[in-house]
Amino acid sequence: MRFAPTNNNHRSAAFTLAEVLASLVFLAILIPVAIQGLSIASRAGDVAARKSEAALVAESILNQTVASTNWNQSVQSGSVRQGLREFNWKLTNDPWNQDPAATTMRQLTAEVFFTVQGAAYSVRLSTLIDGSPLTPLSSFAQ
Repeated sequence: MRFAPTNNNHRSAAFTLAEVLASLVFLAILIPVAIQGLSIASRAGDVAARKSEAALVAESILNQTVASTNWNQSVQSGSVRQGLREFNWKLTNDPWNQDPAATTMRQLTAEVFFTVQGAAYSVRLSTLIDGSPLTPLSSFAQ
């Protein structure tokens, strides 16, 4: 039996201690940055979903208020459930500052508040309404 000659000049392929330590330092820097990026992306997705729900709530509040003509109070507030979440809201009634007469046009603003991962956010929707007194239909019939 013949053995192959050994070559002492041949190095085995392996990582040195310095290379392993350098890669660990790189990972120690990279992993927290990646986790922070995932957290920010998650929060952005949650905020977008909640803003959409809050906009639906604000639109509903404005529509109900205008339809019921229950907008004479300067400030109203409450809470409403949309899906699985509960939203707090505030409705304000202010004179429209673009109206030259500043007497008839009113600006209704519904602001809906919500939290995402401990941070507070809000959505605000506004609409204009004619604040002049309603004329009874009987006066038009004459």
